[in-house]
Amino acid sequence: MPNTTTAEPGRPTGSAPDDEKLDRSVLMVAGVVVLGGIMSILDITVVSVALETFQNDFNATSAEVAWTMTGYTLALASVIPLTGWAADRFGTKRLYLIAVGLFTAGSVLCATATGLDQLVIYRVLQGLGGGMLMPLGMTILTHAAGPHRVGRVMAIMGIPMLLGPIFGPILGGWLIDVASWHWIFLINLPIGLIGFVYAFLVLPKDNVEPSETFDWLGMILLSPGLAAFLYGVSSIPEHGSLWHAEVLAPAIIGLLLIVAFVPWALSVKNKHPLIELRLFVNRNLTVAVIAMMLFAIAFFGASLLFPLYFQQVRGETALKAGLLLAPQGVGAMITMPIAGLLADKRGPGKVVLVGILLVTLGMGMFTMVDENTSYAYILGSLFVMGLGMGSTMMPIMSSALATLTAHNTARGSTLLNITQQVAASIGTALFSVILTNEMQSHASVKLARDLDEAGVGEKDIAGGTDRFLAFLAERDIVPEKFQALMAQVPADMASSFATVFVVATVLVGCVLIPAFFLPRKPPEEPVDPAVLMAH
Repeated sequence: MPNTTTAEPGRPTGSAPDDEKLDRSVLMVAGVVVLGGIMSILDITVVSVALETFQNDFNATSAEVAWTMTGYTLALASVIPLTGWAADRFGTKRLYLIAVGLFTAGSVLCATATGLDQLVIYRVLQGLGGGMLMPLGMTILTHAAGPHRVGRVMAIMGIPMLLGPIFGPILGGWLIDVASWHWIFLINLPIGLIGFVYAFLVLPKDNVEPSETFDWLGMILLSPGLAAFLYGVSSIPEHGSLWHAEVLAPAIIGLLLIVAFVPWALSVKNKHPLIELRLFVNRNLTVAVIAMMLFAIAFFGASLLFPLYFQQVRGETALKAGLLLAPQGVGAMITMPIAGLLADKRGPGKVVLVGILLVTLGMGMFTMVDENTSYAYILGSLFVMGLGMGSTMMPIMSSALATLTAHNTARGSTLLNITQQVAASIGTALFSVILTNEMQSHASVKLARDLDEAGVGEKDIAGGTDRFLAFLAERDIVPEKFQALMAQVPADMASSFATVFVVATVLVGCVLIPAFFLPRKPPEEPVDPAVLMAH
């Protein structure tokens, strides 16, 4: 694979600069990447607060509007495997501009959608562009900074990755309140235009050499395999069970395609696989991928729970719930630059261990929440968790990328992004199902859900309407028992959340095992996996 990007004129890509500080040229490139990352990640979380609005405007069910999220995610996951090859074939700058253009065009089209089907199709177009932005950004930054500064540039890359899920709901809630849902997409137009011009002016010119052959069989196996598997996994919350046919069928088909890709990717006949699995001979990358997968399952899955707790148990609006998550972002902003510097100077091992301990502590504090827990306690635990977040995910990624040659950086960043996307989807589905089952185990919460599904509102209850009385009669519940059960709803819901946070705490703690094996010294000069395999 040819190297398509140079870091600075007159200096080979990936070489360590004399001055180890992030110079102006690297910071300018970092600005391009952060802007692209903000567009891609922020859009996922901004849309999440608009789902109820979509239901009302398009007269659709919750399962139908969920496709506005699922379609984007599946497109994003499907295009990630192609990014490594395409970066080598067309050049990172050229491909980055294409990705920004696709994402921006998809955003504008989403704002013009007059029906749910149109909106889902345009979201898929958005996902095709968004899926390339993060792996391309990692490749561009790693090339620009070199292995000795990769920890610091990964800390910059972590800004949109860690803060997008926190500030997305705030922005989305505000735009819907003051304008309409169309503006959660239209806001990407000026950002996309600025990002396109900025990238065109700042990113170094591509120097594309004759490219490798494209792995058509790998694409036929892996991209549909990832899409089918993630579709099955993302359907689990809707059906409430892993064993539903609409979950099992696509998940198994997808898994079989992914499994079939592995021997083909490792075959001696396949000189240039779509995803370079031979990179796993690199010990640091293997450990980092395992740590990343465990962390993404635990953290991104648990991230779903925080706003839900504020909204369902404490009765806060989507906007207020987003604002209450701000301490997590503040904590991450404090530790990210420090963690990046320490990862470069002393290796990521100790940094990540401290980060995981902080995340585990913060998550553990949430296992004791109830319906009346003080916000000071909750915001403090989120702040502690944020401190740990900023010391964890990006140092893990830098641990993997710092040991790869420039020749393999695009494939390595693609591999990490696939891992993160699959793990985040698994985590979201896992925690959704656990939370649903926990809530359904409480008679009070089940009764409240039945009320909602039956369309029995507060006016029916207050007025004792025939609809309400028929609802009670069907369940053999007297009014006194009904009142007692409804009074118990907040406490039982809070108890359900606390139980799920126990699972999240245990899963985050498990990340300590692979984190213990991460390198504890500064990155050395990268070694080509082909050399390692030869030995």
